[in-house]
Amino acid sequence: MAASLAAEQKSAEVTDWAARIGWLVGLVLFVALVYWLMREGWKWRGTLQGDLPELPTAPDDPGPARLGMSGRYHGSTTAGQWLDRIVAHGLGTRSRVELTLTDAGLDVVRPGATDFFVPAEALREARLDKGIAGKVLTEGGLLVVTWAHGDRLIDSGFRSDHAAEHGEWVDTLNNMISKSNDTEGAR
Repeated sequence: MAASLAAEQKSAEVTDWAARIGWLVGLVLFVALVYWLMREGWKWRGTLQGDLPELPTAPDDPGPARLGMSGRYHGSTTAGQWLDRIVAHGLGTRSRVELTLTDAGLDVVRPGATDFFVPAEALREARLDKGIAGKVLTEGGLLVVTWAHGDRLIDSGFRSDHAAEHGEWVDTLNNMISKSNDTEGAR
């Protein structure tokens, strides 16, 4: 009886390596296709936003710093549309950031990405928000600065290494903007 049981047991099926390798190659090709399509979509979005003027650079002497902050730049979107990312001129690239606010405007220095400057007269509003272009944080965890560039209003999102600084930035920027508007209205 034991001999008949041993004779009936069969060894495990041999793995079909050709089928497994075929599936693996297919999966790698699919992932590469999806990545390529995403990259082409990013480039197409940049082409569609080609009418955006070149970003301004900081003046040679912007004056003394009112505020400074280091943190992260999370991207820029069309104002009021927090999912409509702007990728032209490198504005869609997330990076570290050093912000400096002077009487001349907001200097945005981004190591490894394009730096830009927002003149004081282009600043429109500052607020605390919870998200921008695919980055969602806790309520009030993001400093969003609205500014005019060409014929567009742009929201740029920043997060300080020390989130407690955000409130001071909002107050200072909005006071600076309201004083600028009062001065323009008096002319």
